[in-house]
Amino acid sequence: MSRLNELTAAEMTDGFASGALSPVEVTRDVLAQIELCEGQLNSLWTVDPDIALTAASAAEDRWRRGAQIVVNGVSLDGVPVTIKENIATAGVAMPLGTTVSDMTPRPTDAPPAARLREAGAVFLGRTTMPDFGMLSSGLSSFHRLARNPWNTAMNPGGSSAGAGVAGAAGYGPIHLGTDIGGSIRLPAAWCGLVGLKPSLGRVPIDPPFMGRAAGPMTRTVRDAAMAMAVLAQPDSRDYRALPPADIDWLDLDRDLSGLRIGLLMDAGCGMAVDPQVTDAVTAAARLFQDAGAVIEPLAPWMSPDLLQALDDFWRTRAGLDVQALDPAQRQAILPVIREWAETGLGRSGEDVYRSYAATVEIRRLTVAATVAFDLVLSPVSPNVSFPADWAYPAQNDVARAMAHIGFTAPYNISEQPAISVPCGHDAAGVPIGLQISGRRFDDLGVLRAARAWEGIRPTPRPWPFAAS
Repeated sequence: MSRLNELTAAEMTDGFASGALSPVEVTRDVLAQIELCEGQLNSLWTVDPDIALTAASAAEDRWRRGAQIVVNGVSLDGVPVTIKENIATAGVAMPLGTTVSDMTPRPTDAPPAARLREAGAVFLGRTTMPDFGMLSSGLSSFHRLARNPWNTAMNPGGSSAGAGVAGAAGYGPIHLGTDIGGSIRLPAAWCGLVGLKPSLGRVPIDPPFMGRAAGPMTRTVRDAAMAMAVLAQPDSRDYRALPPADIDWLDLDRDLSGLRIGLLMDAGCGMAVDPQVTDAVTAAARLFQDAGAVIEPLAPWMSPDLLQALDDFWRTRAGLDVQALDPAQRQAILPVIREWAETGLGRSGEDVYRSYAATVEIRRLTVAATVAFDLVLSPVSPNVSFPADWAYPAQNDVARAMAHIGFTAPYNISEQPAISVPCGHDAAGVPIGLQISGRRFDDLGVLRAARAWEGIRPTPRPWPFAAS
């Protein structure tokens, strides 16, 4: 019998509806799991049991009266959630993973948090991230080092580091992250979660930026779909938001037979793919083929020059942010962050424009390479797990800061949906992620393929819920 904190959102709401489960009891059990594990895992910046239990009590009353909140045919009323700390929540400061942030409490909820609060979700706390979200790591100058629940010597990935840890550790079923180059999918991969980066604008976000998306990190595809039913609601603060769409997010059953699926095993740039990743992803592709999909090899379209130009563009953006700090603040942020960002300063306008033009070319090439396919399978990242205290997977080398995002970042730039699902474990016991991407706007198609994968994959290992 599962403990309450291990239940999915779907199981929780079914239990709330029947009266077999109480939102208050569920929240208490999740809070107990946090107390048990958090001293070792360090995934949360804030936890407020009183606020969480007050919200759970209100949800419990609504369920008892048959007045539970339903959004787009889905109820998350009383379901415990965590929110990444760079998504503003009213009355709470937003440290952005760094010691130098303005700690003034935010006056309002950002759009994704607002949708969850309106839906009656129980806010457990805010999950940690690296300084300014500039690492695929749990390393931070402000927070204690976040560790991977599957092997605490290893890194959970980032920048949605705490969200990945919380999901794998059983801190409730839904964890909200953000992704500008892989920051949902990378920690989802290394923590064994389902992590959806939606089409750009599908989930309104504030502030918006090229490629920046918010999305759910969950243990099941159905829970991710339930979260999307709530999150994908309009908000005028995001000027990149898509028009409202009539999507039945829980219509997840899809036969894989006849789908034309590309298989990309070489990103064309960055790190070489580890043999353990190759084995896991190609084995997954064979299972898709056995289920009736047509699998075709896909040649890489990225190049080292394009990846470097994207890296340079981000370095200049980050360099300006770091430059705006006073000297003492610059010294307080992580040295690797400062070193990476400051290399983006002093470039000519012509050079910065060339870097921007490369992002346009990445978008063009990504759409052109994938448009003939219903879906594309690939690794999430070329590497397996790496030490918890490393900033970067590529031998902790700041010069190769983005060497691991050749499979993920193109879909941010092209605005296409992509999801990470677990497809194996490495020699250290840490999960390996399979990425499933789709055409722009086909978020439901990506979720359907991920749901089908849950039906054909090998039996997954038990979750590492207990602190070791």
